[in-house]
Amino acid sequence: MAPLLQSSQPWVEKYRPRQVKDVAHQDEVVRVLTNTLETANCPHMLFYGPPGTGKTTTALAIAHELYGPELYKSRVLELNASDDRGINVVRTKIKNFAAVAVGTQRHGNYPCPPYKIIILDEADSMTEDAQNALRRTMETYSKVTRFFFICNYISRIIEPLASRCAKFRFKPLTDEIMNDRIAYICSAEGLDLDPEALSTLSSISQGDLRRAITYLQGAARLFGSSILSTDLVTVSGVIPEEVVQALYSTCKSGNFELAEKEVSNVIAEGYPVSQIISQLFDLIVGLDDVSDEQKARIFKKMGEADKCLIDGADEYLQLLDVASNAMRALCNMPLEFPSEF
Repeated sequence: MAPLLQSSQPWVEKYRPRQVKDVAHQDEVVRVLTNTLETANCPHMLFYGPPGTGKTTTALAIAHELYGPELYKSRVLELNASDDRGINVVRTKIKNFAAVAVGTQRHGNYPCPPYKIIILDEADSMTEDAQNALRRTMETYSKVTRFFFICNYISRIIEPLASRCAKFRFKPLTDEIMNDRIAYICSAEGLDLDPEALSTLSSISQGDLRRAITYLQGAARLFGSSILSTDLVTVSGVIPEEVVQALYSTCKSGNFELAEKEVSNVIAEGYPVSQIISQLFDLIVGLDDVSDEQKARIFKKMGEADKCLIDGADEYLQLLDVASNAMRALCNMPLEFPSEF
């Protein structure tokens, strides 16, 4: 039974670094935190940066290295703030855990300092009221509890919280670092990944190692040990490049009927419109034959459409709006219709 459970384990967890020193490409962070572990005197910490760069892994590794397996469950509280983000969670679960003092119990080679740790993942999803309530809790129980905040956008953390923490920025992972890690996993799992597939995986994951590992495991489950570039595109949900290129070409042609037909095809195929807008943005931003002014006009409309989609607007109408505005910009048509219309 054990091998079956092992084989079904997500590779993201299976290959997660267990020690701070094993976290890839975050040299400054690792160096500072290694020194912190030696003294076992942690301040409140705020880890921020793009997804999949090792923030949660680092926080969990610190906690495990401080307390070891025996005391971890009693000394560490893990919360995902995107689920538990209201003020009631701060007033009950967090406050109750933070208020209990702990003694100094050394287990084996683990320092086991006399404080607990509360790890708040996705802290930028917490409401402002909850963050304000948390500020007082941090002050009251700072002698017996340390807080680790993990977020993608530091601007969404209120300043009073951020100013109480040591801040650590996690950099996006380079293609070289990601490729090395993916190659290691392929070797351990017996996978054959050709250079083109490796390049595709790096491209579609956009510096997010967690996403890359998930795509790799999905492709391995569906297509076996020999994985092609097209297999990775299939499992990732990325829209094929020819679809994005076809939509752009119809916009550039100036023929609204063609553009409308292409938009209808995209919707009929079930492609997510937010994804195709994102890929259309990547395509246009790299074009040399489109002026900065034209790009600005197109991207302004893309931003408006993306906001409307988040608010629940109709996908067909939003993509058609983006396509028609892109057509006007690319063909140098006026932004508005003449007043007589």
